Amino acid sequence: MAITLDGDNLTTVGVINSKTAVASTSGTSIDFTGIPSGVKRITVMFYGVSLSGSSHVLVQIGAGSVTSSGYVGAGTYTNTTANNSSGVTSTAGVPVYIGLATATISGTMLIVNQTGNNWVFSGTGYQSQGFTTTSSGSIALGGTLDRIRITTVNGTDTFDAGSINILYE
Repeated sequence: MAITLDGDNLTTVGVINSKTAVASTSGTSIDFTGIPSGVKRITVMFYGVSLSGSSHVLVQIGAGSVTSSGYVGAGTYTNTTANNSSGVTSTAGVPVYIGLATATISGTMLIVNQTGNNWVFSGTGYQSQGFTTTSSGSIALGGTLDRIRITTVNGTDTFDAGSINILYE
């Protein structure tokens, strides 16, 4: 841990911890559990992640179990070559736009503790069809965050390429 001086206040800055990367090559969800209490920021990292169909990735968090409702979330893509964009919204999690079975996504989703059990999400990425993606959202959990689930918006498409990992601090 590092200690910094900010005016008259001493601040302890935490160490960045990493889980083990998980291959996103099968199944409909990937869970990261055992996130310790006191964590204030989590970074979800996607590398070449692909789905079997045209759904989108969905990021969910939880306290004791995964919370699958109550989110305010949206994911969009922008294609500057074709000058178009599209988006998806969800109350079941915060979506990361993919939209094509032949596409992959690489990028990050930052999940930050705003106060108490209130969490905000902000993500950016690159979709292999030449799109940039953005995601954002929020949720108030009923307890202390201890897990993250990466799944799909439709719940039936499976992961078929890439890897996912998280950092927490």
